Amino acid sequence: MAFKPVKTAVFPVGGQGTRFLPATKAVPKELLPVVDRPLLQYAVDEALAAGIERMVFVTARGKSALEDYFDVAGELVASLTARGKHAELAVLDETQLAPGQISYVRQQSPLGLGHAVWCARHITGDDAFAVLLPDELLWNPAEPALAEMHAVYKGLGGNVVSVMEVPEAQTDRYGIVTPGAVDGLVTEVRGLVEKPAPGTA
Repeated sequence: MAFKPVKTAVFPVGGQGTRFLPATKAVPKELLPVVDRPLLQYAVDEALAAGIERMVFVTARGKSALEDYFDVAGELVASLTARGKHAELAVLDETQLAPGQISYVRQQSPLGLGHAVWCARHITGDDAFAVLLPDELLWNPAEPALAEMHAVYKGLGGNVVSVMEVPEAQTDRYGIVTPGAVDGLVTEVRGLVEKPAPGTA
């Protein structure tokens, strides 16, 4: 059976970043640097490598820096060009997405991850789409997680989610799945609870 190709990625980036305080008091968590790039850039690069063509960022109040990050910085480009800074210009070019490749949607109330994804419904429509959470770095250029998930989707269809183990004391910071049958790297998900209290997951 053929399934719809995944060409759109939704990035829920409206959260307050309380796990990363005090840094996120002034900088959106998605723009926190890992070496020389923000977390969000790693997620976008992974999406592009998996064949994603449209990026939908679900933002919130106070997240305008995310839009600025992907915008053309005309003054900076002019300054670097005038000074012959070709290597720096090349780095900027690597982060530039094509016109029309980015959409921004505002999540007006902080009602959780599911609501953030729902806010993108008018863009995603009935098409299959990926959801990337850029505050968890899963970067592995040799075996990108999104490419592996896409392969599972093409083979099985349905919904595919990547999970990781977390300490029981931290379950109140994550969505927790109830696992079912296991087939290699694929595990059935029988249930999901958002941020359950430790000891109840």
